[in-house]
Amino acid sequence: MPRPPEARSEPTTARPRVLRFTPAEHRVHRATATLMAVCVLTAGCLYLPFLAELVGRRALMVTVHEWSGILLPVPLLLGLGSRALRADLTRLNRYGPHDRQWLRAALRRRGGRPAGKFNAGQKLYAAWIAGAVLVMLGTGLLMWFTHLAPLVWRTGATFVHDWLALAVILVIAGHVWKAYGDPESRRGLRTGSVDPQWARREHPLWVHGKDDGDGSGGQGQGKGDA
Repeated sequence: MPRPPEARSEPTTARPRVLRFTPAEHRVHRATATLMAVCVLTAGCLYLPFLAELVGRRALMVTVHEWSGILLPVPLLLGLGSRALRADLTRLNRYGPHDRQWLRAALRRRGGRPAGKFNAGQKLYAAWIAGAVLVMLGTGLLMWFTHLAPLVWRTGATFVHDWLALAVILVIAGHVWKAYGDPESRRGLRTGSVDPQWARREHPLWVHGKDDGDGSGGQGQGKGDA
């Protein structure tokens, strides 16, 4: 008696995945995200009364917040020793006609969004968050070392720091929400590789070697799941 179809064993071949990120890039992203989360959580403990009462130890929260903010650029600076990370930073800082097309399609909620390794939305997010971190670092130093500037400067720094912190939290929340809706993108950052169909759909210029970075593209770079 023949076995039912569902019981038949068929040879399976694992589809090669496309290499997207190196371990160094993963570590830089993880360390930066951790420090940013600490900054946000400690800021909440300092500004939200119910969290302040729940946690207590305000002096400790201030110290942790200050040092996590100071250390925030360190993972990226250390990661500059990675050639792959430097190449990706180049990609993030280059814009082309396809980026304008991507933005127009995204605003109109249409398909046909050409992108290199990073799409226009990711490039704008990276540029905005980098600038915001620098401003937060500068204003935070003025608030921490009170002898660096007169009172009027420190007052202005406090105003900018507080409102920009709120904007950063909202932007990061949007970033996390988008990542939550794209499991393959998260998997690529976690394991370093992505499904080739996803890569062709979301980042076609990168897959076909027409990227806006060093021209290496993503073609021919495959590996098994990590």
